[in-house]
Amino acid sequence: MNSGPLNVEPALKALAAALHGEGPAVELSVGSDGALVVGHVETPGCDDAVAVVRTSGSTGAPKATVLTVESLAASSMATALALKGEGQWLLALPVEYVAGIQVLVRSLFAGTRPWVMDMSRGFTPEAFTEAAMELTDRIRFTSLVPTQLQRLLDEPSPETLAVLRRFNAVLLGGAPAPASLLAAARDAGVRVITTYGSAESCGGCVYDGFPLEGVSVRVEGDGRILLGGDTIAAGYLETPESTETFFEEDGVRWYRTSDLGSIDDDGRLTVLGRADDVIITGGVKVSAAHVQEELEKSDGVAAAFVAGVPSAEWGQAVAAYVALAESARGAEADDALRSRDHAVVLQQDWRRTLGILAPKTVLAASSLLMLPNGKPDRLAMTAELNTLHEGK
Repeated sequence: MNSGPLNVEPALKALAAALHGEGPAVELSVGSDGALVVGHVETPGCDDAVAVVRTSGSTGAPKATVLTVESLAASSMATALALKGEGQWLLALPVEYVAGIQVLVRSLFAGTRPWVMDMSRGFTPEAFTEAAMELTDRIRFTSLVPTQLQRLLDEPSPETLAVLRRFNAVLLGGAPAPASLLAAARDAGVRVITTYGSAESCGGCVYDGFPLEGVSVRVEGDGRILLGGDTIAAGYLETPESTETFFEEDGVRWYRTSDLGSIDDDGRLTVLGRADDVIITGGVKVSAAHVQEELEKSDGVAAAFVAGVPSAEWGQAVAAYVALAESARGAEADDALRSRDHAVVLQQDWRRTLGILAPKTVLAASSLLMLPNGKPDRLAMTAELNTLHEGK
């Protein structure tokens, strides 16, 4: 089993060759031994392909997204403009996903050497701090998901706080960031920028609600968010001619997301949730994202995931997978029992305060189930909620 930081040198060489048109498109993965695997992919009909990146698969089978020289160059340039410079990056996310591979690509465009955090034993504040101390460039950046930042800010050591404050920007994406987490980061003096995007847009292309240079954002009549511009991918490897998800209009390439949003008078985008997050229970349409937001305001709740589960009585029933805050969890043998008891108390409170929005099934645990890239594992949690609801 590989131990220590991942050796990304072969990935950097393969990506550099592809960016210069001297090599095939690259797909990165990590083998069962923990070592980096650099795969080469044929991309018929797309001669300028640089990388093939799998989507997270949080809501279904991952799709192989084809990123080109043009899209990656546009993304790197727009990122540098937004961050007011290029610098050294710390890789703290899985390299096979778009946020991870972008750390390598941005480093190649900037001519800087990325530093890789040792994640062989998972993400820990100690390993992050040790890696961040190795950065030598005056300008430094990293990309994190909210779960990682939360771990870094939970009773941080002086060393961890010091290295966090040295970053010119910490890009935060992959999942919605609770307002409490952003406030805690701000109070700690950490410069956090929330990002919105996906593999199909070369990663984050909307920073703190505003599109990057060269990126266009609009919302369709049904509330669906559309992203446009040069950062948009060439398409999916399996369905390169798909026009439902990718299309061109007046010379602009667009990607139709699965997210709902709104744009205010200042042009700021607010992501309201996924289009498939609407739960119809008893004939009433309920936003899973709204219910999640309400649940996370409760004392003792660190994070929540809300989904609809099949119900003979209601058509769909609101169900919640809840991560309890440390203060609400038990210890050792009584942990599971105390979690169940706390879930019952929370459910009773929510019935009084939320009415029909209150979840009819609640599963409490120490943390949400997560994918390797730090996104919530929606499919796995929905399956557990289905099983729990059926057993009632």
